[in-house]
Amino acid sequence: MSLPAPQLLEEAAEWLLTLNFDGANEAQRQAFERWRAQSEAHGAAWARAERVMGTFASVPVDIGQQTVRRVGDRTLSRRRTLRLLTALLVGLPGGWLALRPLPLDALGAELTTAIGERRSLLLADGSQLVLNSDSALDVRFDAGIRRLHLRRGEVLVTTHADPVVPRRPFVVSLAQGEVEALGTRFSVRAEETLCRVAVFAHGVEVRPQQGAAIRLAAGQQAWFDARGVQRLAPVDEDASLWTHGMLLAHDRPLAEVLAELGRYRPGLLRCDPVVAGLRVSGALSLDDTDQALLALERTLPIRITRRTRYWVAVGAP
Repeated sequence: MSLPAPQLLEEAAEWLLTLNFDGANEAQRQAFERWRAQSEAHGAAWARAERVMGTFASVPVDIGQQTVRRVGDRTLSRRRTLRLLTALLVGLPGGWLALRPLPLDALGAELTTAIGERRSLLLADGSQLVLNSDSALDVRFDAGIRRLHLRRGEVLVTTHADPVVPRRPFVVSLAQGEVEALGTRFSVRAEETLCRVAVFAHGVEVRPQQGAAIRLAAGQQAWFDARGVQRLAPVDEDASLWTHGMLLAHDRPLAEVLAELGRYRPGLLRCDPVVAGLRVSGALSLDDTDQALLALERTLPIRITRRTRYWVAVGAP
């Protein structure tokens, strides 16, 4: 059976939210019944929505309960919740593994961003943060230390001299270790296998859980896991242009560029291995990834197929 039209799935997501979490009144329930009876396609879209909610009962308990709580969390904007639900309607029926892309590790975090969102913050000590797309962070300042715990995603930190005496160290911690600022501007990114630290001013000390600590100076970046630092490389100031909604590519493989764009849009963005090695150079918008994809399609021998807003494939023409 083919997937219902995207517009119907969005409407089904709206009704799912209204009926399950908004406390629908009798008039709304009657309006829903009229909507569902409009056509077989409307009924199919709602049946899919019911399967999504039913799936939560069959997945591992902690995942199902956390996802339902996230959908019903009134602290999330309605737009974000609808986007999450619609993405589930498009991509779920394939078993509970389809839930893995959801940021469950962000649940309960103090500071979060949605996919495609950036957030700037001024901390109590005067330090500045920019939280990248789909990120989660906790701020833990006390009398002895200034600590950020990056649960997922990426953060750009510009530290400020500590107003507290004696000076407290400024540390970003992750599951694989921690990074201490040495009066600096730097970014930390939690990736699937390795964490990346890029230093734009002054320096940092990287302390993996088990490996030896190393110091990085401005212009250096490193990838590390719990066992130690795995790779060192120079970093360009362009690496922080995401804070302005821009991706600047210098002769990068198309697959890498698409993987980066995929961090800023919901759903799936797939790259056919046939075109994965094409080289990309230029500036692309992270705030409007559809325009970025259009720009790639105009300049490269590729074809972009859009099944829905949440399923996009890039392949050969």
